[in-house]
Amino acid sequence: LENSSCTHFAQRLHFVLLPVGPAVSELLVTGEVGQNITVPCSYAVNEKSGTTSMCWGRGHCPASKCSQPLVWTDGWKVTYQYHSKYVLMGKLHEGDVSLTIINAKEEDSGTYCCRVEIPGLFNDKLTNLQVVIKKARISTASPHTYTSTQTSAPGSASEASFTAETWPSVSASETPQT
Repeated sequence: LENSSCTHFAQRLHFVLLPVGPAVSELLVTGEVGQNITVPCSYAVNEKSGTTSMCWGRGHCPASKCSQPLVWTDGWKVTYQYHSKYVLMGKLHEGDVSLTIINAKEEDSGTYCCRVEIPGLFNDKLTNLQVVIKKARISTASPHTYTSTQTSAPGSASEASFTAETWPSVSASETPQT
């Protein structure tokens, strides 16, 4: 009976120690065909941690690395670039690793993964971003400011906001006839 209790305790202890994995944040970014679309991602650089490697990929963030990698950095410079339409224009050494999609097309819509590699088990900062690229429409109105939404996995302490200025859409059939 004592051995049975010990085994039961060990099973319960094993269950408690199962890793839960890193927290994953989700953001929505929208844009129009032909625009340069910046997909935000950043991390805190400090004296203790310094800069670190990171990658951008298509699809949700996998258990490690990036699926369908688009860009890799070593923290200071881009070390891999799948295509010249994917660029990092921010200050990498300050943690700004936002991805800019040059001359976006509808087929650029989808899920993107920003993975900042932080040493240690399950420490990577993972952000899945949903990008929606719509056909451009004619507008005669002034711009509006929209803020993207974010959801975080339970227990996540990360917060982010992204504000973009966009022009409201007016179809060609709604424009005044002269």
